[in-house]
Amino acid sequence: MGRSAATSNSDWSTSLIQRKRFNTSASELANMGESPTKIWRSRISWRIALSAFLTILVVQGGILLFTFKQQEMMLLSDIRETGRSVIASSIGNVTDMLSSPIDQEAADRINSTTIVSGFTVYSLDLRLLGSYGEPVSMVMLDQDSQYKTYRSVDGGSYEVVYRANDLRRPYLVVARLVSSGVGPSLLDYIKQTLAIMLLMSAFVTVVLMISLSKWLLEPILFMRDGLLSAAESPESPVLKESPFNASDEIGGTILMTQNLIQQNAENIRQIKSAAEDKIHKLAYFDQLTGLPNRIQFLQKLTDQARTANDDDESRSKRFAVIAMDLDHFKDINDSMGHNVGDAILRGVGKRLRAGLPESAVVARSGEDEFAITMPLSTDLNTAKDVGERIAGIVRSEPFKVFNESFQVRASIGVSTFPDDAIDPDQVLKNADIALNRAKEEGRDVVKEYSEDFDKAVQQRFQMLRDLRDAMEAKDLQLYFQPQFDLNNGKIIGAEALLRWFKKDNSKNGGQFISPAEFVPIAEQSGLIVPIGEWVMRYSCETAAAWQKAGQEIRVAVNVSGAQFYQSDLVNFVSECLKDTGLKPHNLELEVTESVFMDDITHTIETLQQLHALGVELAIDDFGTGYSSLSYLRQFPIDRLKIDQSFIRNALNNHDDAAIARTIVRLGHSLNLKVIAEGVETKEHEMFLREEKCDEVQGFRYSRPIPLEEFNKFANTYKGNLNVFDK
Repeated sequence: MGRSAATSNSDWSTSLIQRKRFNTSASELANMGESPTKIWRSRISWRIALSAFLTILVVQGGILLFTFKQQEMMLLSDIRETGRSVIASSIGNVTDMLSSPIDQEAADRINSTTIVSGFTVYSLDLRLLGSYGEPVSMVMLDQDSQYKTYRSVDGGSYEVVYRANDLRRPYLVVARLVSSGVGPSLLDYIKQTLAIMLLMSAFVTVVLMISLSKWLLEPILFMRDGLLSAAESPESPVLKESPFNASDEIGGTILMTQNLIQQNAENIRQIKSAAEDKIHKLAYFDQLTGLPNRIQFLQKLTDQARTANDDDESRSKRFAVIAMDLDHFKDINDSMGHNVGDAILRGVGKRLRAGLPESAVVARSGEDEFAITMPLSTDLNTAKDVGERIAGIVRSEPFKVFNESFQVRASIGVSTFPDDAIDPDQVLKNADIALNRAKEEGRDVVKEYSEDFDKAVQQRFQMLRDLRDAMEAKDLQLYFQPQFDLNNGKIIGAEALLRWFKKDNSKNGGQFISPAEFVPIAEQSGLIVPIGEWVMRYSCETAAAWQKAGQEIRVAVNVSGAQFYQSDLVNFVSECLKDTGLKPHNLELEVTESVFMDDITHTIETLQQLHALGVELAIDDFGTGYSSLSYLRQFPIDRLKIDQSFIRNALNNHDDAAIARTIVRLGHSLNLKVIAEGVETKEHEMFLREEKCDEVQGFRYSRPIPLEEFNKFANTYKGNLNVFDK
């Protein structure tokens, strides 16, 4: 026990000396050179330090686990050696091999003063010769037992066998040794080793961090500062001169990074300058013709107006503002392709620029629209004169594109500053109003602005607002005009016609607005789509009610071009049929032939989908537009509707009669029904009977009437067309 304690104290003293040595070395190394404090404020620095510290700690922990058992075995070996020395020195000269070589007095002294607390003595042939002190657990039963050891569960005792070669006597001794000091010694060993491990880890970490800070972290943080400066100010980054040797990897990387930052800054400055020029061109110039666009035109117009208003001598100056639109340009684009259309636009721009004086500003203000402003002079002293000159420039000779000649005409609207307005925007707006009037009056004309034009525009806008209000207030109504089978006189259908009673404070409470007035406005504004959907749903509900009452009356609903192309017509019709329960064949959709011809592919696809639903399809106002018979054969239609203008004049106009007759025969040759509208007299009816027309409608039978009156009419009508002769 004394030897074990001495060994433990010696090891502890050694560890203290080593710890002081490590502390001194770490302190000296930490003070070597200048390690910037910002290194220790860096996240990556702490990550590296922590990783290094934990790695070293884990490695040394593994070593501790490996050496722990060895340390324990060494301590037990020391105890065994101490016990052997005590017992061997107590055996005297051997005289009797059949008795114990140690007397009782010596045994008591051993057990009371040494780490041996009990022992037994055996002869070499395993005969028990004596037992002393505390009983031992091990018993020598065979020769193999002499190689065993035993340690108590609490670690307080350790039993070993000393063989003859250990004692240098012909005996075997099983000794019970006190080993309670092994546990504390091992604990001291662990504490010392852990302290050394921590010191070693800290020492290596500090050395590693100092090395990394000088050779890696400081350069990285320096490079990071440069990148942050570049991020904050990409165009003009502030870069410090690198203190690191450019010949090594890190220093060379920093130098390349700084060069790239400077190149990037230069590129950004160049790109920004080019982008600003490009943005200016995109914002103020037309990309196709190179002419100023509408925005720049208004700016120049504003500058001219400001100069005229600020300069006393310039207040008498007047200039013309022209809005020009190429006639039927869409037809050229659609038939010849956009390449041809673009070439014509460029040609018009060049011709205008070359044919007008330098003082004129020529701009492209829309797809096929141009805007021009030019000071008025003695030669051209009115805006209309300028407009006539521009029209002459455009139509002077055909434009030749890809070996094709195109004679282009233009509609032109003109206004004058300051006669028509002093605000630049208003002057251009007035020119646009005049342009719209020129289009309405047949195109290829020059129209000068008049206040009456503006009033007409305001009236249209007011009617549009009133129409929206009427729709929201549910003031729109549906009237129905009956349709008859000319052969048997039965009511076979009714056309749904939109009516608007505009309420006011007059004696009658309002007045009816003609569909010819409000329907075109609704179509131009797109309001016709929601109105048309309301008409469709209400018509289906009405026809479903007739159907439920046992009356198979087909309802005919007009479909506008906007509905046909802008809304999801097929799905909407399908929903209306499903929601109302109307049989599909009791719904007829009427579309004018001009709408059909706008997009043949879409027309055929849509008509086929509608026909698949089971609804009937009719071409309304047939004969007033342009239809190709080759396309007409592909349309899955059920009925041709002769326009009323041909029927009304058929009796006194040979051409109209011939057209009506041809339409009937054409329809029958295509296995289509033919219905004539505008039948006003008995003579009209007789003419249609002779031509074998299938169906009729018109004032002879009934005007369009409200639903209640129509229901009363249908319930009282007996199926005889002769009743209308009265």
